[in-house]
Amino acid sequence: MKLGTKTLLFGVHSFFWHPLLVTIAWVKLYRSFPSWRELVCIVIHDWGYWGKTTLKDKDGDKHPEFGAKIAGKLFGKEWSDFVLGHSNFYIIRYGVPRSKLLAPDKYFHCMIPLWFYKFLSVPSGEFKHYRRLSNARQVGPLTDSDKEWWIKLQKICHEKINGHLTIDYDKLEK
Repeated sequence: MKLGTKTLLFGVHSFFWHPLLVTIAWVKLYRSFPSWRELVCIVIHDWGYWGKTTLKDKDGDKHPEFGAKIAGKLFGKEWSDFVLGHSNFYIIRYGVPRSKLLAPDKYFHCMIPLWFYKFLSVPSGEFKHYRRLSNARQVGPLTDSDKEWWIKLQKICHEKINGHLTIDYDKLEK
């Protein structure tokens, strides 16, 4: 089974946990419950991971397209852009406007403890996948303990949420 499918079925982007946690993050950040259209978009925004080999590459970075296509058919272009705008990749590469979905989608990492993240990410293989990516992007070397890595990742998430939400992937990959 491919990593993208695993993440949706029982991993970090699981069809149950991820929308729930993003909705909780939304309420914490915006101090209101999402509208019903926003809620539908929260549920479908990562469905494009289905069948993807990895989560961050030329294949995985295009994961928002599937949810955006659904949102566009249901609600129009504004909502298609709302889904695409949760992705830093899409914001930077295609000039899609940042959406209100970006912050809660990233903030959910700041809300959960390491044990719960591992509960979601170890069985799917995402934990090792993200640790390798973090090492390549210098978030934290693989020699860091899981706890040290998690603290650094959460610090980066907090910094992004506090006004620095767009990451220049070209700079990170060099």
